[in-house]
Amino acid sequence: MLEVNIDAASAGNPGPSGIGIFIKGEGQHIQISEYIGQTNNHIAEFTALVRGLEEAQKIGSNIVSVRSDSKIVVASMEKEYVKNEEFKPYLEQALTLARSFDLFFIKWVPDTQNKAADALARNAIQKGKK
Repeated sequence: MLEVNIDAASAGNPGPSGIGIFIKGEGQHIQISEYIGQTNNHIAEFTALVRGLEEAQKIGSNIVSVRSDSKIVVASMEKEYVKNEEFKPYLEQALTLARSFDLFFIKWVPDTQNKAADALARNAIQKGKK
């Protein structure tokens, strides 16, 4: 099973944004820190989810457990619905990716349990500003 911790950070809302993904399990230990340009924090969180699931798919795992401190991302995935039209393309892409796994779980975690992904997201903003 892969554990995929995701987070996003924005310096302003909208503002320069980054995503952080920390993947462990099945012999993997992957850290991704990417600058994604100017966007709002919710879109950045959905982008982190999609990117994390894409990485899990590349690894070829059948069981994926995602942890996020974004309540809107977790609730949207659980309900398979989001009210805001701007988020729908991201949700659809994430749901399609999630369905490619034999088992997929997503769980909300407090910020204190998501520090590795948070640090990666914040570092990505700094890299993007250079």
